[in-house]
Amino acid sequence: MSPLSFAVVDARVEPHAAVPTIMLRLQITPASADPVHAVALRCQIMIQPQQRRYEPSEGERLVDLFGDTPRWGDTLRPFLWTNVGIVVPGFAGVELVDLPVTCTYDMEIAATKYFDALEHGEVPIVLLFSGTVFSRGASGPNGTAALSASPIAWHEEATFRLPVATWRAAIDAYFPNSGWLRLHNDTLDSLRRFRAERALLTWDETIESLLKEAEGGP
Repeated sequence: MSPLSFAVVDARVEPHAAVPTIMLRLQITPASADPVHAVALRCQIMIQPQQRRYEPSEGERLVDLFGDTPRWGDTLRPFLWTNVGIVVPGFAGVELVDLPVTCTYDMEIAATKYFDALEHGEVPIVLLFSGTVFSRGASGPNGTAALSASPIAWHEEATFRLPVATWRAAIDAYFPNSGWLRLHNDTLDSLRRFRAERALLTWDETIESLLKEAEGGP
């Protein structure tokens, strides 16, 4: 038997983090009544896109990830969101801890593309746990209890349906009404020259001017 089992009971946006962060409220239940000294916890978080329905407009935005919707029976497969690691201090009985999940708005990342394409609803995720549980046994002749270590079983996992609104609130708190593109240095240099030559004030104006020229506008 695994020394611990896990469940996700809630999710919220962390308002004071340096980067967009979602706190998953994690419930940890020991297999016995013995106190836990500490837990070195690792968690791989996977997105399970096949476990929800999609609006036609969402399907159009997900073509880049999964191809055309007639192929989704083959292409909708779980994929990695992120890896998280924390150290849980000692506790006895059922414990609730926050698992911080940082979010990036880099549109080259598959998970970001996926979240950004969704309009509403929930994202099915599964958390796959590993790590080590440290506990103290009975005191020996010298009065000191020996520290023992037990691995978290490989099959320990927890499922959760994360509201899309929670992810969007985390991103909007740092990048309101905006997005990011990663460009090659040569492309950036060309854009800088174009912007300077036309005395454009912002990058939005620069891109808009290029689009108008491409469309044959004034």
